[in-house]
Amino acid sequence: MDEDKLTKMVEESGNALIQHVPHARAIGLKIVTAKKSHAWLEVPYAPHLVGNPDTGVIHGGVITTLLDNASGVAVQLALPERSAIATLDLRIDYMRPAEPGKTIKAHAHCYKVTQNVAFVRGTAYHDENEDEPIATSVGTFMLAANRATPVAMAAQMAKALEAKDNKKGDA
Repeated sequence: MDEDKLTKMVEESGNALIQHVPHARAIGLKIVTAKKSHAWLEVPYAPHLVGNPDTGVIHGGVITTLLDNASGVAVQLALPERSAIATLDLRIDYMRPAEPGKTIKAHAHCYKVTQNVAFVRGTAYHDENEDEPIATSVGTFMLAANRATPVAMAAQMAKALEAKDNKKGDA
């Protein structure tokens, strides 16, 4: 997908890339900005997201959800067209607790896409300081997750059907 088409899609659809995920809606997740292979999301501080009432720190599961969704959006933005994806693996290293009362932001970068798998790195942080992470992540995502036929085989089948259709048209 070229940059102009990508920018237009993100501007027009806003949070459509995550609004179909009930948990993302429940925690108030929002796409802040995006570009090819990169996504910046945030979740505002809210009392119902607190994991430790004594400290007011947001639960680690919220950060996991934020990084997973940011990574998924980055994968979508790295693909030539929208496709169903699924998280295969997501490793998160927690560096420090989130600060009570502050919005948590995340940046994810899809740095490699193969025929069937995409690879992503992410960082959760406060303010604009990615260099002082709350948590970092690495993940892998399966592409074309809703297909019963593997992507490579589906592409070969599509070519074969197209060739067959073209042959019929010549007859």
